[in-house]
Order: sequence, then structure tokens, then C-alpha cells
Amino acid sequence: MTLHLYFARRFTMSFLYITAILSTLIFITDLIDQAQESYAENVTFGDIIRLTLLRVPQTINLILPLNMLLATVALFVSLARSSELVVTRAAGRSALKTLMSPVAVAFIIGLMIVGLFNPIVAATSKRFVQLSEGYQAGGPSALSVSEEGLWLRQGTADGQSVIRAWRSNNDGSVLYDVTFIAYERDGGPIRRIEAQSAALEDDGWKLRNAKSWPLQAGINAEGNSSFHETLTIPSSLTLERIRDSFGNAGSISIYDLPDFIRQLEYSGFSPRRHQVWLQSELARPLFLMAMVLVASAFTMRHTRSGGTGVAVLLAILLGFGLYFIRSFSQILGENGQIPVILSAWAPPVAAVFLALGLLLHKEDG
Repeated sequence: MTLHLYFARRFTMSFLYITAILSTLIFITDLIDQAQESYAENVTFGDIIRLTLLRVPQTINLILPLNMLLATVALFVSLARSSELVVTRAAGRSALKTLMSPVAVAFIIGLMIVGLFNPIVAATSKRFVQLSEGYQAGGPSALSVSEEGLWLRQGTADGQSVIRAWRSNNDGSVLYDVTFIAYERDGGPIRRIEAQSAALEDDGWKLRNAKSWPLQAGINAEGNSSFHETLTIPSSLTLERIRDSFGNAGSISIYDLPDFIRQLEYSGFSPRRHQVWLQSELARPLFLMAMVLVASAFTMRHTRSGGTGVAVLLAILLGFGLYFIRSFSQILGENGQIPVILSAWAPPVAAVFLALGLLLHKEDG
């Protein structure tokens, strides 16, 4: 038990050190990147630092498998150089039993990442998008999906517009039973439009069977209303911005994702991207365990046997390869090429069996 706790403590410290170093590098790199954005000239240096700090958790969350891989490499290379692995083997402890502590710590870290860090990443990512869009020219845009339908907000130089629709097609390019309310730049509502449908095209929203009411004070809204078979409303939105608004599943807490997926289905959107993200987050502890097993399969060797540098390089390359396969599998799941469960769970399960096969081959021949 004492040896298990010793290896667990060494692995935890190695993981924390590497995470701290990479986080510092990420902060510096992202700070430079934010300082070069188009809106950097219109904000203070404090605003740039705040944007950078809001973005760092999301980046750390993405590179956690790499952190786990490097922490495992650092741990076993250190144990091999100090001959602690030789002593452990001489005491009759097998490689798989030695790995129990690092694997258990990786699983616990994975659970903490999913249960505690994920909501933090979601909140900071959402706030980063809100602030960065607010600094962009043309004003912010936003999308919200609820039981009351789909809500959009678009901003132009003339003012803001709020859009509400009961449903849409899969990519958000066509809205049905839609209402537009236009606001003055520094004032209240000036126009209300209801339409059977609204399609987003290059020159704006194309409305069909639309009725418009003026909302200025002192004007009879119904008496001055007008009906249009087709009506074009300029828009600062694009399909890409709409997809980014509701398509970034990382900005939604894992606890809110199931309800959000149901709301997407009710509104007519395809929820596959969010379903894949949810299952991938649930599979994250298993994938982190796989990274530990993969790295240990190449580095649990004595330094006197030589080839340590090559073994470390192979471990890192295999880890990156598994990470790429996992990302590619998620893309296939989002596009509907493979089932959602398979796209999220197959890569970590395959990685675990691959690493166990390498370990058993090296240990037992």
C-alpha cells in the first residue's frame, strides 16, 4: 500500500508540474495572439489579459491527454534513472501492478475534469465568446435554444434585431414561424415583422408571407401595417456564425447538455455534434487511462538497456496518433458516418487494449 501511495504521489506531482508549465506557455502564446486581433486597438491591455485568461481553460482541457502522456513519460524515465523500477521488480512487483497507482490517479483526474473542470471550461468559453464578439465590428450576435423556440440576436451599424422562430432546418439557414423585432441603435423597438419563413442568403434574410408593423410612438401599428409576399432584411449573420453559436458544445456544461440536446431536437436542429461531445466527455477518464498505459509501455525500462530517447519518441508519437484517431472518429460521428457511441468510445477502448497488449508482450514475451 505504501508503494502504491508513493507512485501515486510521484505521478500526481509530475502531472501538476507539466500542466503548470504548459499552461504558462499557453497563456503567453494566447496573449500574443489576442494582442494581434482586429479589436485589440480598441480595448485596453487589461481586457486582452482577461480574454486570454478566459480562453486558457478551454485550451488546457483540449491538451489534457498530452499532459497525461508527458507526465507518465517523465515519471517512468525518472524511476528508471534512479533504479527504483529495478528495485520494485526485484521485490516481486509486476509491471501491471506497478501501473495500478498511475492508472487510478489518471481515472480520478478524469472524473474531476468531467465533473468539476468541465463546467468551468463551459462558463469561461461562453464568456470569452460574448466579450470577443462584443469587441468585433458590427456588434455581437447570439443564439439561444429553449422550449419557447429559437432566439437569435444580430447587430448592425443601424441597431440590433431580435429574432424568434419556433423551429428551423438542420443548419439554421431557414427559420419557420419567425418574428423579427428591430431596435434603434440607442433606443427602443421600431419595427415588428412576422413571417411564415425566413431563409438566410448572401444579402440577408429572405422572408416569405411577411407582415410588418411600425412600433414608433404615436403611430397606429395595425393601420400602418403592410403585407409582403417576399421581404429582404439585411443581416450581419452568416451560416458559419450561427453554427458556431449553437455548435460549440464545449461552451455548455455537461450537466446541461442532455436538456440542450432535447431542445435542439425540438427546434429542428441536428444534435449529433452535442451527442458526440457528451459521450466523448464521459469517455475522457478511460482515454486518459489509455494515455498512461501507452506511455508506460515504452518507458518502463532501465536506462542502461539504451534506446530511452527512441522509446520516449515512440510513446509520444503513438499518443499523438491515438489523439488524432479519436478526433477523426468524433468528426465521423458528427457527420453521421458512424454511430455516436462508437465514435466516442471505440478509440479509448482500442487504445487501452493496444497498450495492454504491448505491456504483456514486453513483460511476459
